[in-house]
Amino acid sequence: MLRRQSARESAARTYARALPIVPVRARGLTIEGADGRRYLDCLSGAGTLALGHNHPVVLEAIRKVLDSGAPLHVLDLATPVKDAFITELFRTLPPGLADRARVQFCGPAGTDAVEAALTLVRAATGRTGVLAFTGAYHGMTSGSLEASGGAHDVRVARLPYPQDYRCPFGVGGDRGAELAARWTESVLDDPKSGVRRPAGMILEPVQGEGGVIPAPDTWMRRMRQITADRSIPLIADEVQTGVGRTGAFWAVEHSGITPDVMVLSKAIGGSLPLAVVVYRDDLDVWEPGAHAGTFRGNQLAMAAGTATLAHVRENRLAERAAILGAHLLSRLRHLAEDLPCMGDVRGRGLMIGVELVDPETEEERGHGEAPGREASEGEASAREASGRAGGAAVGAAPGAPDATPARGPHPAAPELAVAVQRECLRRGLIIELGGRHASVVRLLPPLTITDEQAAAVIDRLADAIQAAARGHAHRKHQRDENQPKRQPRQAPEPRGRADRTW
Repeated sequence: MLRRQSARESAARTYARALPIVPVRARGLTIEGADGRRYLDCLSGAGTLALGHNHPVVLEAIRKVLDSGAPLHVLDLATPVKDAFITELFRTLPPGLADRARVQFCGPAGTDAVEAALTLVRAATGRTGVLAFTGAYHGMTSGSLEASGGAHDVRVARLPYPQDYRCPFGVGGDRGAELAARWTESVLDDPKSGVRRPAGMILEPVQGEGGVIPAPDTWMRRMRQITADRSIPLIADEVQTGVGRTGAFWAVEHSGITPDVMVLSKAIGGSLPLAVVVYRDDLDVWEPGAHAGTFRGNQLAMAAGTATLAHVRENRLAERAAILGAHLLSRLRHLAEDLPCMGDVRGRGLMIGVELVDPETEEERGHGEAPGREASEGEASAREASGRAGGAAVGAAPGAPDATPARGPHPAAPELAVAVQRECLRRGLIIELGGRHASVVRLLPPLTITDEQAAAVIDRLADAIQAAARGHAHRKHQRDENQPKRQPRQAPEPRGRADRTW
């Protein structure tokens, strides 16, 4: 089957290249391949499987629809299944949005919901421009790609997204987030910035493909205030962060903000394709058919989604994700103290990233934390071992007298990350890679993962990183040995004045 897949399918296939397995059975966290091997799945359909594979409540919901004789395809007509889904979805929304929300069902992928959100705010404001952020990922269709960090033909204004480890301003922490906010204000308020007032701002509360980078809560509140003061709709892309993934039902709840628009997909379909846009009712000014699609009424996905949303809410799985995620981050940060190649460990809830670096290469300059800042919530434990290899060192704040650039992170190690992914698969662990340089190991286990399974995941990952680091160091040593030795430069003999060339 793998050979036939390689011969028949597109060169654009992705996961199949790094994960040469043929799943035949799955339950919860576990996948069984055609060869009989079992794997712990911490990819979870790129975050789609909030309850893991084939959860009983999801299967029962699907069977109930199948056995009822209800139509499976009804375009966007009203059905009891759709009504139940919308009711449960609105029950989970942030209060400020749920009280006055409208919902638009889109095509089956999150990227289609992003397109719908952009169409919505353009219709509501009469403006066309969009504000987006470096490192963003919003999908693979045209408008979504323009708003994503990897776009080549950009027609949106790109703003800095705050982060500690590779801060674009070289300071990190609260100071870095403040500079990012000020930059945004300057772009919007400077009449010569070249950026006209946009139709909307779109952001991810935690950048997933960008390297698992949680937005600081204070910065999120600033973005809400900046956009509200200027009548710019704020779009929160919760495609991957939603349904309890980050330790709150919706990631915007960590900062307490209420966006004007929320883009939802992945987990809301309970493993089946479903995507929606939820937005304030006063934005609902577009014309009938302004955004349409044939597959907007997937009854099985709505039934599976209703069961998933209710199960996460009733069993407080978001709170469980917060507690278990904090424990996993603590274990990984402890492991990083002894493994210099683990440059940074970060995340929120069960959305976790480990950035791999080359500790033998000189650190970059101009990165680090501003001195004297207070650690944000959940960050203090990450800084307890601030002297660990690869961690960002404390440097002087910009503009301080005699300020010198702080020593920053080591360069990213994408080859090492690929080796870690390969070693994980050998040990029966499925993980994904992401980040700016594809050097971030990403963990997206289902919210139903047990403590014992979580311990097994960390043990296998630690073993894989250690094995990959040894192999990486050995290969690098061999390359250095095979390179021709450079002869030391000899100082030129001194010449007299008459020998000088003028």
